[in-house]
Amino acid sequence: MQGYIINITRVKDEDLIVVILTHDSIKTLYRFYGARHSTIHLGYKIDFESLASLKSTIPQLRSVLHLGTPWNIHRERMLAWQAFIRLFYLHLKDVALIDTFYFDLLESCADIWYKQNPKRIAIEAYSKLLRFEGRLHDDLICFNCEEPIKEDLTLIRAFLPAHKHCAWNQTFERLHVKTLFEEHSTIAFDDEEVESLWKIMLEGF
Repeated sequence: MQGYIINITRVKDEDLIVVILTHDSIKTLYRFYGARHSTIHLGYKIDFESLASLKSTIPQLRSVLHLGTPWNIHRERMLAWQAFIRLFYLHLKDVALIDTFYFDLLESCADIWYKQNPKRIAIEAYSKLLRFEGRLHDDLICFNCEEPIKEDLTLIRAFLPAHKHCAWNQTFERLHVKTLFEEHSTIAFDDEEVESLWKIMLEGF
């Protein structure tokens, strides 16, 4: 079985509780400390086995193989990936079975993470996730006053649109936001705006 590690919690005697996003489920597994274990980190894609454990009520993580990518050794790209993938844990931690959309989305991001600005990739993926979950407000109606936004458009958590005077956040060009929401593209945004969108995304899915 394959999946992405979306959370790691250290417990007694350096044992770990590892949460893995697989093709169609979120698995919480226990890994006992031992010198022969392969190294695992948040964000790694791994091949693994899940076995019932006599020492814990949580199934045991066994036979771990890291399925590495070329950008795993690039610190900045890996840190951005870990920040991005941690959001999946916070968003899906109370779910057991999931749609294959989430795994496929991470796969598509991982494939191009070394080719482009990873923050742009993450923001575009986030807009796809919001669209999939029916939470993308592409009508550009202000969440606060419920009036159409013609100018001074800003975004808050979950990319909810608002008037600047309703949310007091950085403004974006209306057409650029429409392009992001409809085409899932950040091409119209400059790097400073991408940084702002990245920070909004990190507030949570």
